[in-house]
Amino acid sequence: MAGWFELSKSSDGQFRFVLKAGNAETILTSELYKTRAAAENGIASVQKNCADDARYDLKEASNGKFFFNLKAANHQVIGSSQMYASVAARDNGVASVKTNGVSTTVKDLLG
Repeated sequence: MAGWFELSKSSDGQFRFVLKAGNAETILTSELYKTRAAAENGIASVQKNCADDARYDLKEASNGKFFFNLKAANHQVIGSSQMYASVAARDNGVASVKTNGVSTTVKDLLG
């Protein structure tokens, strides 16, 4: 099964999206946006940028875990991954975003 985006609202009224893999695991979480339109633009940015290796900023956290940020052409962070125990697991996460980030399915959880 292909992945999808879920659009929702945070407790403080801001908007966010997550990218889910086909197994329903969250593979990318967006920043918070003040408007729904901005969050929808963020989804479009993932769709546009997810195939480009240069858009991934691979990082190691201070606790020794690994993660990545997906950035737009203007170098702004579009979304961040979860923490992974190994570089290989993080690299699998990047591959999953590349595969699922082109999805045009958006589940609107705003009610």
